[in-house]
Amino acid sequence: MNPPEHKHSNEQGLPVWRRPATLAWTAAAVIAAFYLLREHWGHLLGWWPYLLLMLCPLMHLLHGHGGHGSSHDHSRVEKDS
Repeated sequence: MNPPEHKHSNEQGLPVWRRPATLAWTAAAVIAAFYLLREHWGHLLGWWPYLLLMLCPLMHLLHGHGGHGSSHDHSRVEKDS
């Protein structure tokens, strides 16, 4: 008979986001981002108006003018009798 296999704590079957190393790095990144934002919030507030203004052209470049309320259906052609 084969002895039962014991699973190690470094199990490869876990998803990447559930691995201890990934959780530790994610927690460290969140803490670092919190302290950076907390210390430099005054500097970031000065850039918000410019970032919002740059968001408008960026959205037009990425999404175009497709959803401006025009509900024209060009696939259906009505014929007058």
